[in-house]
Amino acid sequence: MPQTVVEKIAQAHMTEGPDRPLRAGDFLSIRPFHVMTHDNTSAVMKKFKAIGASKVFDPAQPVITADHDIQNREESNLAKYRSMEAFARAQGIDFYPPGTGIGHQIMVEQGYVQPGTFVVASDSHSNMYGALGAIGTPVVRTDAAAIWATGEFWWQIPRTVQVVLEGRLAPGTTGKDVIITLCGLYNDEVLNAAVEFTGSGGASLTMDARLSIANMSTEWGALVGWFPVDEITLAYLEARDCELRVQRITRIPDEKLQEWRTNPTAPDQDAVYAGRIVLNLAEVTPHVSGPDTVQVMQSIAEIAKKKVAIQKAYLVSCVNSRLEDLEAAAKVLRGKKVASGVTFYLAAASRAVQEAAEKRGVWQALLDAGAQPLPSGCGPCIGLGAGLLEAGEVGISATNRNFKGRMGSRDAQCYLGSPMVVAASAVAGYICGPAERLAETGDVPVERRFSAASKPSAYLVQSGLQPAKHFELFAATSAPAEKVAILPGFPQKVTGRLIFLPQDNLNTDGIFGKDYTYREDMTPEMMAHVVMENYDPQFAANTHAGDVVVGGFNFGTGSSREQAVTALKYKGIPLVIAGSFSQTYLRNAFNNGFLCIETPELVNRLRARFAQAVARKEKTIIPGDDIEVDFAASTIRYAGEAFTFPALGTVPQSLVIAGGVENLVSVKLGLIGVRAT
Repeated sequence: MPQTVVEKIAQAHMTEGPDRPLRAGDFLSIRPFHVMTHDNTSAVMKKFKAIGASKVFDPAQPVITADHDIQNREESNLAKYRSMEAFARAQGIDFYPPGTGIGHQIMVEQGYVQPGTFVVASDSHSNMYGALGAIGTPVVRTDAAAIWATGEFWWQIPRTVQVVLEGRLAPGTTGKDVIITLCGLYNDEVLNAAVEFTGSGGASLTMDARLSIANMSTEWGALVGWFPVDEITLAYLEARDCELRVQRITRIPDEKLQEWRTNPTAPDQDAVYAGRIVLNLAEVTPHVSGPDTVQVMQSIAEIAKKKVAIQKAYLVSCVNSRLEDLEAAAKVLRGKKVASGVTFYLAAASRAVQEAAEKRGVWQALLDAGAQPLPSGCGPCIGLGAGLLEAGEVGISATNRNFKGRMGSRDAQCYLGSPMVVAASAVAGYICGPAERLAETGDVPVERRFSAASKPSAYLVQSGLQPAKHFELFAATSAPAEKVAILPGFPQKVTGRLIFLPQDNLNTDGIFGKDYTYREDMTPEMMAHVVMENYDPQFAANTHAGDVVVGGFNFGTGSSREQAVTALKYKGIPLVIAGSFSQTYLRNAFNNGFLCIETPELVNRLRARFAQAVARKEKTIIPGDDIEVDFAASTIRYAGEAFTFPALGTVPQSLVIAGGVENLVSVKLGLIGVRAT
């Protein structure tokens, strides 16, 4: 059976799962190559101890970094860092102290990410590891604790969308412009999917450009952003290997480099994809995202005309603070000064990157222009430390997120752009690209610097055109009806009254409101009483234990609050069926022993069947008849029709039987016996 690269790499790291080639929708247990935790290590430690574990399964597997709140010198934070380091030393885990760099950058430059491996982190931007031909994907803190204790975690294989990159980027256009363009053109097409980048255009991208694109595939909505292994990948790995060997660290075996060169992991030619996007890199021009969202973009040509004044500029974060980024910004800033009224904040992705920039004179050029240096870490990108946006201010940032309030006040605005755009805007005092500044300062007209073939005309002549949009959605095939052995304690079937919630993107605020999220006095009964209150105030009164909820698409999007799962569980709802789930919601559900099933065909059928009620925008539709879920046959039956769903094998069944991942880990460690929920 042909496989995508995600299916292949998952198969290579599987410890439990289907006894056949893996496909999208399958549940399995995976032993990742590495798991990284950062400042949230302290929370993972608490979960690790709550499970009852005392010894890490494989000390070589975890990597611990301190990177998020490193400017915070309060004793409570310093004590947290000391406890993280003490834990790492006691367990024999590699630990990187504050100032070493951002965890994701440390993972790639220190050789922890290697082609064909499966690497996770308790941080959403672990997609970045895909730039090196690995599967990088995020896990939640409970998963990280489970990996520490058992070496494994559960995963469901996502569908894969192929992204074909053609052509070459024009001078002045960067990897950041590529991912900004993809986020702006395609808002939902890759949501909760894996993305395989391919094509001759992808092969022309530098490693730093690939790292930026893979990193921000998170904001695009993808769970994985993977690039093939080629000569650029191998050159990067060989250079990193040489640097590490100087430090007497051998992390990349010679035989592996040869294997990656001769037989790199790649998808099968006839692999099955959910869709295909084609992007001509030659049509990409510098753009900015925002304000306050990555789903809206504007060309530099368009926004420069508006002269949007800025007060702060940022060249920081794991997406765009590597050497190539710093050099691009320095090229724009040499001989210039940051505009009056603008503060330009600078932090390298790692100490090693800063040292390399210092040796090349790049760092000093940025400081001479007026940049304010910060230590290598996350800082303002995550809304911590110096330089946050204040009410009424506008910022331009080379970071990966510009959600309202993330980098400071909710009454501020933030745009995202490439390092060149950030630098040019810092000098101009308003959002623009370097072309405008060159024209205004009387430099040689930029058009004369390039041949007709290479001239970035779309950028330099201020065109506001967007690249052509090309997306193919392939015919969705239902998961085949698969016979499944049912473990003791797991139901063969569930039958209950149908409760249809037709809204797409029903978020966790709607399921369990913020007014209750942080209250410590909420009992299970109280949670059941207020479930869905923000979505439909009558939901709790009109439903009862045993009802089967069917939602729309991307069910459970929004914040990661676990109460959005447990409140439904306490209400007595046995499971939720949906067209698709937010990945975070899905993980929280099974981690709490709560069943979720994806069956888009059923959702579409219900929308057609209850079209009038949907048109009236009824929140909760209760037709009064039953729906049956047959787990042994992977089939749902309703109104005389049958719908299949991905088989729930031993991995998800074990989670439900144990009552969640923490109990299951305790069972595996022999600390408690198996119990049925």
